[in-house]
Amino acid sequence: MTLSDATKARFAKEVAKYPKEQAQSAVMACLSIVQQEQGWVSSEAEAQIAEYLGMPAIAVHEVTSFYNMYNQQPVGKFKLNVCTNLPCQLRNGQQALEHLCEKLGVEDGGTTADGLFTVAKCECLGACADAPVMLVNDRQMLSYMSNQKLDEMIDLIRSEAGKAV
Repeated sequence: MTLSDATKARFAKEVAKYPKEQAQSAVMACLSIVQQEQGWVSSEAEAQIAEYLGMPAIAVHEVTSFYNMYNQQPVGKFKLNVCTNLPCQLRNGQQALEHLCEKLGVEDGGTTADGLFTVAKCECLGACADAPVMLVNDRQMLSYMSNQKLDEMIDLIRSEAGKAV
């Protein structure tokens, strides 16, 4: 994997926000850029980011593996992260995760055969009052996820994906 000129330009824009000797401060932004462009962060991408920022590859990997927002393997077009921390648990967060897994025929962390969905539990999303909550593609928060709402969301996504083909 080689970083494109467009990717390097985006990296440079992020690095410019920090003093020259602190380029590594842009590591999270660079990881996000790679993930936006490729859907996940490979070990090769981590090495390229490390080289670009002048830091050890293991330091980049430590960031990638610490935060669950970085995909360390390919994921479906729609990544569904369901909070299973205590407040969501008390309001059926685990049940919501299990319902999604059953409906989609995958295990926690699995991707559907058609590559459309990846379902995984995640840490607290900071919306405890709206439990159970789910984050779609690391961007859109969905609250009060009942079985009915989950089913409607999956059916809508499948319907829209079918129209796009």
